[in-house]
Amino acid sequence: MTRQRKTPIIGFFSKLFLIDLILDKDARPIFIYALFNVLIGAFLYNRLEGWSFFDSVYFVVITLTTIGYGDFTPTTPVTRFLTIFFAMNGIAILFTLYDHIRRLRGPGREKIRLK
Repeated sequence: MTRQRKTPIIGFFSKLFLIDLILDKDARPIFIYALFNVLIGAFLYNRLEGWSFFDSVYFVVITLTTIGYGDFTPTTPVTRFLTIFFAMNGIAILFTLYDHIRRLRGPGREKIRLK
């Protein structure tokens, strides 16, 4: 029986692009929740601020990751409140994702079995 070895390059790119995390069944809900936030936020900013859908997606991702370049700014009280909600959600999503990465890749953790 031949055994397939994982090359160091594939393992590096798997971790770099979070493929190992995406393939983990326990982490999928985090990504689904994050995607749901991006799509709902993009739709709302598109409608309420009149930004293009791409600009809205960009703004939501920048807000969720707490980067906040400042090139787009909400102008109405409703969208400002929405931005507060997305920023707080972004912090929760990132902390949950970081904790899962720590548990998945930390010392003493066995390798993921892909099914």
